Amino acid sequence: MTKPPLILASNSPRRTALLKQIDLEFQVIPSTIREDFSISLPPNEFAEHYAREKAHSVARENPGRLVVGADTIVVLKNRILGKPANEQESFEMLTLLSGRRHRVITGVSLQWISKQIDTTFSVTTEVIFRTISSEEIWYYIRNYAPFDKAGSYGIQDWFSVCVKEIHGCFYNVVGFPLSEFYQQYKKIMEM
Repeated sequence: MTKPPLILASNSPRRTALLKQIDLEFQVIPSTIREDFSISLPPNEFAEHYAREKAHSVARENPGRLVVGADTIVVLKNRILGKPANEQESFEMLTLLSGRRHRVITGVSLQWISKQIDTTFSVTTEVIFRTISSEEIWYYIRNYAPFDKAGSYGIQDWFSVCVKEIHGCFYNVVGFPLSEFYQQYKKIMEM
């Protein structure tokens, strides 16, 4: 029996690359759900809520297939930092994170409507930045345009030189906690 194809409900090139890295066959069907940062949820619940919303919006149209949705946020204290809208917001976010400890939380949701599967979880990784100069921040913004990244940075690109420590799953900071996802995926495929 062949396994039904997996659908990734995300337009993220990083998530696509990570799923390819573990040799999964999948189709990309991006969700059109957008985060509303005014809703009042604790950060991990916020990430899980939007991961579930994204997965479910695509799963409704594909009830016989397994759909995975994800949502990554950066959290400083209890303030959720989303994606910056422009260079100034990017600069403000990175200045705020400079020399500080923050959390990266990715919510992941696996939905398979015809099999009544609805699994959602989140993974948290702690990241500590060294102190970053304004010149370095502007260099990064102008050369890497991090406007599609939560917290306005990509740990996998030039910005890696600004990371002092990481505690937890590296791939979670990239945008998708591969190990935990794969364990959940295997359980579902063995049902």
